[in-house]
This record gives sequence, structure tokens and C-alpha cells, in this order.
Amino acid sequence: MKRFGWAWFAASSMLLRSLMGPAAAETRPQYGGTLRIAMLESPGSLDPSDATQPDSLARRNLLGLIFETLVTVDERGRVQPALAVDWQAASGKQRWQFRLRRGVKFHDGSGLTAEIAASALRTANPSWKVFAEGESVIVEMDRADADFPAELALPHNSMVKRMGNGKLSGTGPFHIEDWQAGKKLTLGAEENQWRGRAFVDRIEVEMGRNFHDQLVELDLGRADLIEVPPETGPRVATEGRRVSASQPMELVALVFSGEAQSAEEKLLRRALAHSVERASMRGAVLQGAGQAAASILPNWISGFGFAFAGAANLELARREREQVRSAPNLTVGYDANDSLARVLAERVALNARDAGISLQTTTAAKSDLRLARIALPSADPWVALRGVAEALGVALPRTSGTSVEELYAAERGLLAGQRVIPLFHLPAEWAASNALQDWSPAADGGWRLEDVWLGKVAMGKSRP
Repeated sequence: MKRFGWAWFAASSMLLRSLMGPAAAETRPQYGGTLRIAMLESPGSLDPSDATQPDSLARRNLLGLIFETLVTVDERGRVQPALAVDWQAASGKQRWQFRLRRGVKFHDGSGLTAEIAASALRTANPSWKVFAEGESVIVEMDRADADFPAELALPHNSMVKRMGNGKLSGTGPFHIEDWQAGKKLTLGAEENQWRGRAFVDRIEVEMGRNFHDQLVELDLGRADLIEVPPETGPRVATEGRRVSASQPMELVALVFSGEAQSAEEKLLRRALAHSVERASMRGAVLQGAGQAAASILPNWISGFGFAFAGAANLELARREREQVRSAPNLTVGYDANDSLARVLAERVALNARDAGISLQTTTAAKSDLRLARIALPSADPWVALRGVAEALGVALPRTSGTSVEELYAAERGLLAGQRVIPLFHLPAEWAASNALQDWSPAADGGWRLEDVWLGKVAMGKSRP
């Protein structure tokens, strides 16, 4: 009876699959295949602690495939366990203890120990006092910081084992098979990863590819995932491609090169801020993408981004400009390789001239202000705000509290310095092939590629 029952079940299953067609068989995740990614950025190093490499969402996502941190920050900005299972604070939140997860292996087969973890944190943060204590890592600081665990989720605080041959070993879902700096990265699925094996066997990342080339590769079936500039997202989607977006994780802002030196200079900066037509720029230049912003943090992270007024007021801008007796001719710089930055800088210059402010665009290294694009480092509001302050070269006062009121006051204080005029918050966007299954970026732009799988279209011989 048992054998007969099994045979009947198998025959019924085969009949059901034949009636439903091949599509039904692909609703279940499958192991195997090579996931191919094309991207614009060309990082020269995969070392998370390499401070010479500019921070970007693309680099963070690459590092996240190979390395892991003690904790992570979820889509609500809450700290969650990762390589550390729990943590506790002492001495008024100046001493933190993180207890490591047991059984975690590096890609070279060795185990994660407290000594290795402490060494990795000291390498990334030379000024920290870090040491091992049993199965825990201890961090002692000279000040209280209730939000310190969220800082450990930043990629540069990844657990890295540095071997004698100069190679790096991580604990992430994929290990490095081949690395051609700035050109190509090949990763293999780690069989004994503590979270479980990824579905795809391999990931190949082609770097330094412009958007046009990426789009061609996607359409020809030679790429499964490509980057999409936010301003082109609506067009790419209407042409029938699968486009996904994160929550806004990039700040576009005007950043002044230094502090205002006089009351008139402060007044001129206010006039410029009031002259900027964010709404028209979002419609004409960004094609409706992103959000016009007068705050540093997007509303989804802080909860109070809406409280900052940013509507243009040309009449007020002109009145403020008229109060400045001798206004200098200003220059606004932008990255010559960034077409979106160029167009936005030109529109800002036109708005400024309408208010009587002389503002010229330039690609020179030095300018009075620049059109900056700053990747927000975290979904944690305090870590994100500190990251922006660091990118601006402005000190943000440390606080031992984490209340919304303190956060609001800190952001207000940063804006009051008149070093930055926020313009937009932009999401990260990607287009995916039809073969890529269960693909959905995290709110903060994280890839989560250990969860995706490839359908038969991607794995079969018919694919180019």
C-alpha cells in the first residue's frame, strides 16, 4: 500500500505539471545558474575599511555579498542581530558588549572568533578601544552613545579576516572567485553559510558600464540586473521593463565651500534657497522621480521631513537679494561625468538669476558651492544624519539621547549653519530580466541577492 500510494502520487504530480505547463514548475525556487549584473561604478578595492574608496550604495551592495557585520539595521531603522546574537551597554552607554554567534565560518573555513572580530573593528576604527572577552567583543568609548549599535551596521565595520597573501575572507553568502579591480567581480555561492546557501551558483558583476550599455545588455539577455538613473526610471518602465526602486536614499543638495562670513552673505544664501524651483525641476528634469526636499533626512527615515518648508518664493528671494549691497559673482560646481548634476546645476543657476543673483555653472575643482549627491549611509536616522554631516565637513554635536526631539533639533542646527540647501531625495532604481525571480530591493537599497533565483530562461542553453 505504501509503495502504491507513492507511485500514484508521483504519477498524479507529473500529470498535474503537464496540464499546468512549464510556468508552474518555475514558481518554486531553483538552485543553480549565474546571475549577471552590470553597473556604472568601478571600485578599486573590496576592502571594507579602505577609506580611499568613496562610499556609494553600489559599493555597499557588493561588500554585503561578501562580508557581514555584527548587527544590521532593518527597514524601520531598528537594529537587528547578525553575527552578534545580542548586546548590552554598561557605564552609561560608554561600554558595549556584543556576544558572537556560534558556528560562523569564514570563506577559508576558519571560525569567527572574538579576537578576529575585535581586530577587524580596530582596523576600521583605529581610535576605538576594542578587545575580546570570551565569546564577546567589547567596545569602550570616551562618551555615551545610545545609538552606537546602529553604527556597527555600516559596511566599513564588516568582519574581515586578512590573510598573509593579502586576500580577504568574509562570512557572507558569496565568496570571491575572481577579482579584476574596477572591471569585473565573480562570486561563488558559499555552501556552508550560516544563514543557508544562496540559490544562484555564481554572480558576475561587470563594472564601468554606462546606462546605455547596461540597457542593451539587459535587452539582449546578457544581464539580469542593471542600474537605472532615477530620472529615466519612468521611461524605462513604460517601455515594458521590470523596474524596482528603493525608498529615497540619496540627498541632492547645494553645498557651500565654507561658512558664511557676514550677515550679507547669509542673506544671499537665504535668497538663493528661496529662489530654487524644486517642483518644476522634479517634473521637467527628474520626470517625477524622487521627492522635492528641504530637509536633510527623507521623511521615511526621520518621520518629520514634511516639517521643513521648501517651496520657492521668488518675490522673497528678490527682496533678500536687494538688501545685499555688493553681491559677488558666484559659481556652482558639478561633476562633469554626471549629466543629471549638470542639468540641475543649470536650472539652479537660472532660478538664481531670476532673483538677481549672479550664479555660473562650472566643472572646475574649486567653486563657491557645488551640486552634491550624497548617499545616505543608513536607515537609522542618527547614523544617516552624522554621515551627511561628515560628507559636508561639518561637526554634528554628539548626544547620548535618541529622542525624536533631539534628532529634529540636530537637523535644524545643521541646516541653520547655511552650509547646505537640500533639493531632492532620490531612490535607487534597477531594471531586472524576466528570468530573475523573487527580486525586490530593500527599502534602504540593499540587494538581498541570496534570496533570488533564476528561471529556466536564464539557466538554459537558449540564453545568449
